[in-house]
Amino acid sequence: MPALSPALARKISQTIAEEIGAKPEQAIAAIALLDEGATVPFIARYRKEVTGGLDDTQLRTLEVRLTYLRELEDRRAAILDSIAEQDKLDDTLRADIEAADSKARLEDLYLPYKPRRRTRAQIAREAGLEPLADGLLADPTRVPEDFAAQFVDADKGVADAKAALEGARAILIERWGEDAALVGELRAWLGEVGLVRAKVVEGKQTAGEKFRDYFDHAEPLAKIPSHRFLALLRGRREEFLSLDLDPGADADAGHLYAEGRVALHAGIRDQGRAADAWLRSACRLAWKARLHLHLVIDLFAQARERAEAEAIAVFGDNLKDLLLAAPAGPKAVLGLDPGLRTGVKVAVVDATGKLVATDTIYPHEPRRQWDASLATLAKLCTAHGVQLVAIGNGTASRETDRLAGDLLKRCGELKMQKLVVSEAGASVYSASELAAKEFPQLDVSLRGAVSIARRLQDPLAELVKIEPKAIGVGQYQHDVDQFKLARALDARVEDCVNAVGVHVNTASAPLLARVAGLSSTVAENIVLHRDANGPFRRRRDLLKVPRLGEKTFEQCAGFLRIADGDEPLDASAVHPEAYPVVERIVQATGRPIQALVGDAGFVRALKAREFTDARFGEPTVRDILAELEKPGRDPRPEFRAAQFADGVEDIKDLREGMILEGVVSNVAAFGAFVDIGVHQDGLVHISALADRYVKDPRDVVKAGDIVRVKVLEVDVARKRIALTRRLDDAPAPRPPRADGGHRGDGAARNDGGSREPARRGRPGTGGAAKPSAPPADNALADAFARARRR
Repeated sequence: MPALSPALARKISQTIAEEIGAKPEQAIAAIALLDEGATVPFIARYRKEVTGGLDDTQLRTLEVRLTYLRELEDRRAAILDSIAEQDKLDDTLRADIEAADSKARLEDLYLPYKPRRRTRAQIAREAGLEPLADGLLADPTRVPEDFAAQFVDADKGVADAKAALEGARAILIERWGEDAALVGELRAWLGEVGLVRAKVVEGKQTAGEKFRDYFDHAEPLAKIPSHRFLALLRGRREEFLSLDLDPGADADAGHLYAEGRVALHAGIRDQGRAADAWLRSACRLAWKARLHLHLVIDLFAQARERAEAEAIAVFGDNLKDLLLAAPAGPKAVLGLDPGLRTGVKVAVVDATGKLVATDTIYPHEPRRQWDASLATLAKLCTAHGVQLVAIGNGTASRETDRLAGDLLKRCGELKMQKLVVSEAGASVYSASELAAKEFPQLDVSLRGAVSIARRLQDPLAELVKIEPKAIGVGQYQHDVDQFKLARALDARVEDCVNAVGVHVNTASAPLLARVAGLSSTVAENIVLHRDANGPFRRRRDLLKVPRLGEKTFEQCAGFLRIADGDEPLDASAVHPEAYPVVERIVQATGRPIQALVGDAGFVRALKAREFTDARFGEPTVRDILAELEKPGRDPRPEFRAAQFADGVEDIKDLREGMILEGVVSNVAAFGAFVDIGVHQDGLVHISALADRYVKDPRDVVKAGDIVRVKVLEVDVARKRIALTRRLDDAPAPRPPRADGGHRGDGAARNDGGSREPARRGRPGTGGAAKPSAPPADNALADAFARARRR
């Protein structure tokens, strides 16, 4: 990151410190470390004394805001230079620009001075019509047509008084439309009262059926949930919906108010004078033809940015939960990638994750080789001591799960356990360059089975091989800024990998590449060195790897583990730079390191402050003692599997009132999706997640959680399943239709049986004029279901 002047550095540090709840000195220290090339995981874990204990979340926010604020300062400098070159920079304008605290405010101030193509207003100025505009504005008693006649000049393109007045009006409209104070005031007002209004595009009702909840929808911009706004934007992009931003519930009144604010800002009062009507029409056009359009684009862009930020955060949270899911550990696994006509792909990996056998079986339609398939699997399991069976959750998953059940009965002496595993992203990995390099002779279809088996052993180690976006736990992930999404997800993956730690002698290059400080090239070099020279015996041996110098070693060493090496501390999260602290502990206690490690009772009795020095304070010493107490501890939970109900294999098997066990596959702002083993995730609406009020679904569930749910409603035709975690809830009653059938509540609920409360609006507040219930996010549910199936 480029260096800043001391004054700007202090200004940015102060701003960031306030935003993350820290002191300016903490922000200054963290920024200095980042500028030196330190990574967030390293700073958070090993530089607590320097930053005053800033955690990884604060540091990630600091990193993002630092980039934004530095870009803001660069833009500020460029704008000041540009206006100065035009010889239009006075002290007042300079002060306003220097006080601007956002890019939007800066651009508002710069708009009148931004170089551009010739506008109608500029052409009118060149024709000498600015005095006409100023004259009518200064003295509304003048008759516009008579005064304009003085400016008629055919040589300048002003044919008559009407043309002169049109040119003068264009000048005023541009002037008001570029007035930073007026634009800022109206932006704040419209942002507060604005009502997003969606309409179906004429003739697109059938083709756009998935957006039917928004065919005639209105909702305050200030309150619209991020997922719903992204749904509306998708509908507009696919040309099924048109969107507008009305100035309040009473649009006509709102437009009049805005025109009045333009007039007031320009000092115009309608007192019946000769030019008053002309000036008011200029105000009206300035609002409707310029300001309103500009602000709608601007506010929608801001709302989209906020919605994208929330969607990216949701994706990041779900990804973190998935990556930090409980690992089954070093056990031999049989991986089954289900299929019908093409067969079930089979892969066996040993306890280290090494592929030892593959096959393809055809137990389902159309071949129905059930017994032969069982025999093949039994032979593989016996030969390789299989302990776990991992079944992908795609097509034919439940049928294959039933096959695995028969396999467990046939091979009872092996005491195997079967589990259904998310295969999201497995096909992406199978066709990747990495998979081709890892298994050059293996058919693409079989590589997916290998991935399914390995992700049961260690989800983190396997999922890092897949581009995070392909894992499929996002919310409108294809609708957000892909660069920001990739950057945020990469940061989450890095944080997860470094929180767990990596065994350098067994880790793949993709996993090593996620360790703080290691590039993909250096990670490859570590693997090549390991293959050529055998396992690393000490962390310091990493310095023999090409392109891994002292600085890189400093960043990565604490996150790399060497089990059974020459140095016991190399198996822990204690950084090599802090080994002298451990030596002091050894000397003070008179116990060798081997006796200290793992002796929780003894270590807990030690006082951290007794082993501090000028470099290592109490935070670091406490971390060291925690590692000595339980070296190399894994922060992930204990492994456990969900048990899907026998006989419930398809959505048609579901009945209202059933209580089932399932796995949370995705968490959104409006609820959680749960895999209950029927090839279609059910939705637990946020209102049905707990017996108390839930503000954020992730407060009570996260991806990978095993939960018990009750079926509230099943819509087979639309593949919608409404679930609840409140097991005492009764299925929602369905009122009879006039034709004797039954109908839902008008939104084909997929919201767990609960709808959001109606919102009543007040004139001028941006609320809906009539009570209306927001839709049950059906378009979002559809999109999510499709993404999950992919």
